[in-house]
Amino acid sequence: MHVSPIALAFPVFLFAIAVEALYAHWRGSRSYALPDALTSIHFGYLSEVERTLARLVVAAIYAAVYQRYHAFELSATDWRVWVGALLAYDFCYYWVHRFGHQVNLVWASHQVHHSSEYFNLSTALRQTATGSLLKWPFYLGLAVIGVPPMVFATVALIDLLYQVWVHTEQVGRLGWLDRVFVTPSNHRVHHGQNDYCIDRNYGGILVVWDRLFGTFAEERAEEPVVYGVRKRFRSLNPVWGNFIQYRELFQASRAAPSWRAALAVWFGPPQGWNEPVPHEDFTGFQRYQPEVPRRVRPMILLQAGVLMAATVYYILMAESLSWTGRLLAGGFILLGSVAIGAQLEGRWRPSAAGSPAKSTPSPTANGEKP
Repeated sequence: MHVSPIALAFPVFLFAIAVEALYAHWRGSRSYALPDALTSIHFGYLSEVERTLARLVVAAIYAAVYQRYHAFELSATDWRVWVGALLAYDFCYYWVHRFGHQVNLVWASHQVHHSSEYFNLSTALRQTATGSLLKWPFYLGLAVIGVPPMVFATVALIDLLYQVWVHTEQVGRLGWLDRVFVTPSNHRVHHGQNDYCIDRNYGGILVVWDRLFGTFAEERAEEPVVYGVRKRFRSLNPVWGNFIQYRELFQASRAAPSWRAALAVWFGPPQGWNEPVPHEDFTGFQRYQPEVPRRVRPMILLQAGVLMAATVYYILMAESLSWTGRLLAGGFILLGSVAIGAQLEGRWRPSAAGSPAKSTPSPTANGEKP
């Protein structure tokens, strides 16, 4: 039975999140909130379900392009091929990521990853469930060059796994490493809403690409990063989070006066054509954090544990399941994550009478009261 490396890594990710949360609590850092962390993990579940459904199709397309069009015979036993393929993949990732912030159609998918107003290892799991449908064409140039499918899949995994550890507030500046590699410091900038953070630091492993193409910004000690997106996502529903932006684009394109204007809605930049990033003052910014009464937390955590076990089992067994089995299991995971999110918001608690929970004031990104 073939097991996806992501399936093996997923339990490690969850363990690392628990360790970081305990360490942050010990330091007195306000880096975690239960509703946000669980929601990020639920986004990760749906993303992996989508990945298991799309993986075979995307891999088949890459392999077909490689077989028919590859220009060079590159050996998978040559270490230089691996290094070159990793650098080439990371270069492509930079541009995929950059387009993801500057083209509405792709941003509608990628904004999921930026929707958390916290920044921790659970944020790394907050991935889109529509990304595989949009990103794969950007990497077909590697197939044309001659990067073997197995090498491509491996360097893509390396690039993805590297990016997990940079989602943390528990690691400070790292000297010269911050100038060459993507590190927690410069990735915190990438997740910020501050004026100086918008559309900066797109690199996956190397931040050198940002320095070369003018998109690098250093973290400012005097202006702590405020995380999230300016069009705030005030919900714990991961399905809604994956499709809310597409809904808004569809509505805007329907209202457009011409077909050209409708296309511009989908393929224009999020802030409009040639429009500067507007200044926004984050003094008094409050993170979205519904109040979860202590008496309901044990039941929610029990459900979250059952859903976690079911999801990890599904990821491990996905390759051996039929398409029907994958869809049924994916539907169970989807419904479970939506149900837990609704309880965290206070919508499905018996004592709540259908009323949403109040959002309590939360510390700002620097851990201090505004």
